[in-house]
Amino acid sequence: MKMILLAMVLTILCATLAEAGPIDRACLSSGSENASPALCGCIQQVADMTLARADQQRAAGFFVDPQKAQDVRASKSQADSAFWQRYVTFGSAAEQYCQG
Repeated sequence: MKMILLAMVLTILCATLAEAGPIDRACLSSGSENASPALCGCIQQVADMTLARADQQRAAGFFVDPQKAQDVRASKSQADSAFWQRYVTFGSAAEQYCQG
């Protein structure tokens, strides 16, 4: 019985680690002293609930180059404005859901 339970736990852990998303990876590689696997994983969970995969990939670029976020925010493009609204909604949800 213990072996079955251990196998189930290991399967879940491996699946979770193997499915790290773009936000999680960008967060962990950001160099921030606050970035931890738990926090970055939580932020990724919120991203999975609120952002399409393409939006996640675009937002992950903000970790590498914060100027990209400013460029999108200041853009007059309707597509950029729509993305920015989704991103702000994601950020608010992540802040509420992942705060320690």
